[in-house]
Amino acid sequence: MTPKVTGLKLKQGSKVLEVQFDNGDHFVLACELLRVCSPSAEVHGHGNPVLVTNKKEVNITRIEPVGNYAVKLVFDDGHDSGLYSWKVLHDLGRNQDQHWADYLARLKAAKGSREALIPLNVQFFDPDKK
Repeated sequence: MTPKVTGLKLKQGSKVLEVQFDNGDHFVLACELLRVCSPSAEVHGHGNPVLVTNKKEVNITRIEPVGNYAVKLVFDDGHDSGLYSWKVLHDLGRNQDQHWADYLARLKAAKGSREALIPLNVQFFDPDKK
């Protein structure tokens, strides 16, 4: 039987979600891991998983309860279609080292990057302009 979530604490400054379960398990999950391992059809590609890249700086902006069995996590990159059931959260917590290693291996194989794609507003200094 899957343990039930008894507490969620979003720490936006450190970009982590703390999850407490009724069996005493407690996990600290990086927002990046939650985003790249989203249970959404968009990420899982209906059986053909999509590699999500450039999410090192992603954060959660909102948590919405879904009945008594899941939450919808809304990320600052606009992703909001994954429903994180208690089973999914428990699996991500219990097996986060393996999920992370698998993700990094897929990223390396695809020559992808974790680094965020941040648009730069570059202004060059012109010493002749006053």
